[in-house]
Amino acid sequence: MHISEGVLSAPVLASGAAFAAAGIAVGLKKLDNDRIPQAGILAAAFFVASLVHVPIGPSSVHLVLNGIVGLLLGWAAFPVIAVALVLQAVLFQFGGITTLGVNTLIMAGPAVACYYLCGPFVKKGNTIALAGAFACGALAILLSALCVAGALVLTGEAFIEISVALVGAHIVVMLIEGIVTMFCVAFLKKVQPEMLPMAQTRGKIPQGKP
Repeated sequence: MHISEGVLSAPVLASGAAFAAAGIAVGLKKLDNDRIPQAGILAAAFFVASLVHVPIGPSSVHLVLNGIVGLLLGWAAFPVIAVALVLQAVLFQFGGITTLGVNTLIMAGPAVACYYLCGPFVKKGNTIALAGAFACGALAILLSALCVAGALVLTGEAFIEISVALVGAHIVVMLIEGIVTMFCVAFLKKVQPEMLPMAQTRGKIPQGKP
């Protein structure tokens, strides 16, 4: 879902960079030292999941995992995703340097939104928690695809057809990410429940700033 160099207009690039910088600043402020290892692991998972690309127009489809990253880290998803995107751009030329801000906003913004929208359901019983986890993974991809489409359309009307195709192409990815997120939450509820938002909001661990 990376947008490549030379596609977006200057105003869109500048706006994306400004919003991403603000999100990264908030995320770094909320990221406690004892959650850095957890953030590093999630950054690595995000980095690896995004390596297999299927090109579509000026963008591409691939696993993102921003739903589970947002669910576990909240605002800290911004710096985590930004670091992974920098490495992908430098090492593999996925996306671009000038589009780092927009690409970070496209993936981290929905991650934070899903933390607040779907995180409360994780504290419920197993059935509701798993449904919330599936919704988190799927919704994060849908919102990211819509953000990509919005950035392209704001650049020019010539991208309208590509934007529609891009959103449609991510329907399958939404389902896969929903299932992956659901299994991740089910696993964590059994072996490491303190990592989930329910433990953080109840104050079971001191490092749970969203």
